[in-house]
Amino acid sequence: MKELVNGVLNGSRRAVAKLLTQVENQTEGVNEALAALFPHTGRAWVIGITGAPGSGKSSLVNALAKAYRAQGQTVAIIAVDPTSPFTGGAILGDRIRMRDLSGDSGVFIRSMATRGSLGGLARATRDVIRVMDAAGFDVVMVETVGAGQSEVDIVRTAQTTLVVEAPGMGDDVQAIKAGILEIADVLVVNKVDRPGATNTLRALKMMLDLGHPASRMAMTRHHGELMAVPTQSMNAHDEKVWIPPVVQTVAASDDPKGVTGIDELMQMMETHRLYLSQADTGEQLERQRIEIELYERLRHELMTRFLQMIPPARIEDVIRRVLARELDPQTATEQLLSSQN
Repeated sequence: MKELVNGVLNGSRRAVAKLLTQVENQTEGVNEALAALFPHTGRAWVIGITGAPGSGKSSLVNALAKAYRAQGQTVAIIAVDPTSPFTGGAILGDRIRMRDLSGDSGVFIRSMATRGSLGGLARATRDVIRVMDAAGFDVVMVETVGAGQSEVDIVRTAQTTLVVEAPGMGDDVQAIKAGILEIADVLVVNKVDRPGATNTLRALKMMLDLGHPASRMAMTRHHGELMAVPTQSMNAHDEKVWIPPVVQTVAASDDPKGVTGIDELMQMMETHRLYLSQADTGEQLERQRIEIELYERLRHELMTRFLQMIPPARIEDVIRRVLARELDPQTATEQLLSSQN
């Protein structure tokens, strides 16, 4: 593992790819490798991209990667794909759509399967980001599966979150229900060359206008769970309140000149990055991310160790009794817990 760690720190793509595979498979010794890399992390800018299927997230990632490369920055892309029902691996749809980046040595693309995880973010995503960070990539982009209530997971991972919408998808109400506006640092209306773009822009701006700064929601921690609570000490004139800008883009076009809005989007993202670096907000958010991650890892470890202590036959018996309505789920849980005291 030491040789692999040194390879990652030296920017070896082969070492990065090999370690990422071991991270996803939780190979023995991988935690020690991640611990050795951790002091070398914290330099990459992590960007999350989420939105409804069909909004053009992959095309947007593709366009952003090209723009960052034009600036001389190296880019790592994590495409969190749905799990294949046949193989358990990533379907790789996003990677196929980004194949025109494959010949660039300054771009590294990794597809990850969700493996059924809630929120569309694979459990190992944080560790994968840290490996890419330690390898020296300037920008790490994480594209998540779809959009919905569970996609607030991206807030736990990214420093800047883009929520991508597109005209004619009829998901304005869904955006409100899912709390998408609360997780967005920048709202992107992609495919603005299509009919209905004006209505989509108007709807998003109306939602933002209705969301008074004092009622903007901060994603914070409650026993390790993200929950929305009103941001404290905010008022309409508080310069520390970040109001998500709405940017119009056309990320894919048969005519290269038809790709528009990418420069403006990058400018808005850079403005948000500066906002985080100049305010206490950035440090507070990073602390919350660490705290949330610790609670998540603690829950996972405790559950794993607890289940190892219970004979499978005991669990099967409890399931049978609940199925027969002899026990309710809460009582069954308490009995399993008490049997280990």
